[in-house]
Amino acid sequence: MTGTSEQHDAVDHPGGTVMGSQKSSASLDGLAALVTGAGRGLGAEIASALAQRGATVYALSRSASELDDVVTRIHNEGGQASAIACDVTDVDAFSAAIDRMDRLHVLVNNAGTNFPTGFVDVTLEQLDAMLLLNVRSVFTVAQVCARKMIASGIARGSIINMSSQMGHVGAIRRSVYCMTKRAIEGLTKAMALELAANRICVNTVAPTFVETPMTKSFFEDATFYNWVMERLPMGRLLPAEDVAAAVCYLASPAAAMVTGTSLRIDGGWTAQ
Repeated sequence: MTGTSEQHDAVDHPGGTVMGSQKSSASLDGLAALVTGAGRGLGAEIASALAQRGATVYALSRSASELDDVVTRIHNEGGQASAIACDVTDVDAFSAAIDRMDRLHVLVNNAGTNFPTGFVDVTLEQLDAMLLLNVRSVFTVAQVCARKMIASGIARGSIINMSSQMGHVGAIRRSVYCMTKRAIEGLTKAMALELAANRICVNTVAPTFVETPMTKSFFEDATFYNWVMERLPMGRLLPAEDVAAAVCYLASPAAAMVTGTSLRIDGGWTAQ
């Protein structure tokens, strides 16, 4: 894989890097961005949005065939992207893939899963699967990528851990999911403090319910759909492109002083 070089119109400033006047502070030109869980759904939408704003995107997922579709879409939209077929739970394989990259500026730590189940009915297999993907791999992926950012001496890095409104509140049939996302919120704050000296911002994006391949089947249940709508003050599901726009903001120089926080895109759910 071939990485990208730093932007040439940036100038040093005591408070960080100031972009040249010809570029918007929301531009991602010259940045290399890795998106995990990018084969479909929200990850694919995020990868596309980053590329549209000028980033060179590395789309990572276990499924090579799904990645081919995502990369083709990005190329057809005029963006730059490469596919990395890799299981994020395989730390050695993931580390090797990152080692082959020249530089990395943005990580979108998006891979995750959920098995909605009543608390007393959660199996050990479900518990272990969610802890492995939603917590352990989020930690190890972030650790490998932070090391890469530090070693390559980038002017600014951004790590965006995908969380959920369920990282801030409780919900029935989501005890393990809520636990894993709350863990990511705590991890993000600690990472933000440790990596600030390296000019790496660390934040979460915490959306409400988005219709994706993972959640589509949930909304076929009228009782569940009505339960969600009753708790969303804005009265509608969240479009995937709105989540992608929030990720692009945190990835951009416009968010250069935003770190250790959670950007909740929840239609007012957690304000109640």
